[in-house]
Amino acid sequence: MAMDLDALRREMTAWRRDLHAHPEFGFEETRTSAFVAEKLRAFGLDEVAEGIGGTGVVGTLTRGSGNRAIALRADMDALRITEQNAREYRSQNPGTMHACGHDGHTAMLLGAAKLLAQDGGFDGTVRFVFQPAEEWGKGALAMLADGLMERFPFEEIYGLHNMPGLPVGHFRTRAGPIMSAEDNFEIVLTGVGGHAARPHSGSEVLVAACATVMNLQTIVSRRLSPTDVAVVSVTELTTDGTRNALPGLARILGDARSFRPEISAEIETQMRAIAQGTALAYNVAAEVTYTREFVPTLNDAALAEEALAAARTVFDHGHVATAREPMTGSEDFARFLDHVPGCFAFVGNGEDSAPLHNPAYDFDDDGLLFGARFHAAIVRKRLPPG
Repeated sequence: MAMDLDALRREMTAWRRDLHAHPEFGFEETRTSAFVAEKLRAFGLDEVAEGIGGTGVVGTLTRGSGNRAIALRADMDALRITEQNAREYRSQNPGTMHACGHDGHTAMLLGAAKLLAQDGGFDGTVRFVFQPAEEWGKGALAMLADGLMERFPFEEIYGLHNMPGLPVGHFRTRAGPIMSAEDNFEIVLTGVGGHAARPHSGSEVLVAACATVMNLQTIVSRRLSPTDVAVVSVTELTTDGTRNALPGLARILGDARSFRPEISAEIETQMRAIAQGTALAYNVAAEVTYTREFVPTLNDAALAEEALAAARTVFDHGHVATAREPMTGSEDFARFLDHVPGCFAFVGNGEDSAPLHNPAYDFDDDGLLFGARFHAAIVRKRLPPG
């Protein structure tokens, strides 16, 4: 007997709200991973492995005699944000909340596991990958370093993320670049601070820091081709000065987004030149630290078409479309795509949804069943029975 989808929707809603009330930061998802493992075992999966990459969970389900395996992935971690919602299931962990919808992603994949375990409809093996620490950009790497591919091999991987602004019941993905790389930078300027009344007696750094921030804006506008998509954002400027004391130390922090390694390399080169040149002009010293936290998320072209085709069996006519352009947000699902082809896609969270990473954000439970059914549909399309 086929599963009662309305009952599944109600069950997923209860799971999602429980997870929302008990958010856990990256690599601290002990309650969440235990919750996931308990559900997977109750569904009758063939194997449930915990502690993969710290707090990750991998469930395995095999049906038929097929020797192909694909993976479905959800992220589990929350953010260091204080929730401003007043719902009865609001965060019970002060200073931590599910402000990116990972509670919904986890519930959707649990729903897919239950649906596929009960109804089958595929021939082969499915790996349900519940990943920690996506927000850090470290969780996928931790699972891979812990032998994910060797212990639980698969040939393709698929993932979903909710999208505020897109109506619930809508689906978007695209071939090639869909999310950007994220590079982090820190520029430290050092000079000689002193009395605010005597700026000429030292080499204070605040004016130099302000000039550096403005000069960094020329990297994208003047030093890269207009056809290349990139973003350079300064997000913090701190000094050791006070009201009547000029600072001798300033720290400029931020991030850069791009879709090709050569653009990332050019941004770093230009940033170092600007920092050193501006520092020289203001008689201070500059030190630049530049790190690459996320790589670009690049969907396989053929599998993106497969995902769109599977989505058309789940979502209403006209609600499935190819995304016109990539997003400049980042996603460590990309680390899995360094090993196997796959596709990352977006499902709507409502036109009136608060933005991601906002203290008023909440996942729309009306989207849960769409996500679970898409996961099941791509499995049945890529591992057809018989």
